[in-house]
Amino acid sequence: MKKLWFKRKTYGWGWYPATWQGWLITLAYIFLVVMFGSTIESNPSVNDLIFTFLLPLTLLTIVFIRIVYATGEKPKWQWGKKKK
Repeated sequence: MKKLWFKRKTYGWGWYPATWQGWLITLAYIFLVVMFGSTIESNPSVNDLIFTFLLPLTLLTIVFIRIVYATGEKPKWQWGKKKK
């Protein structure tokens, strides 16, 4: 069995990092979001905002979700632990 980098949340839908690899991917994602955010000027034009922040953020988020989906448990809605 492969080691899961991300585990399914106990409440709600989604994942959380469960190994150092998962934490590394999550921290790299946060770092890159902050870096893209720091490139925004004080009064950007709409085109600058789209091409220097929104488009890279969208692509980065898609890549992050695909990595999490591939290396984590399959997502599903949960509300607590299963009762036996």
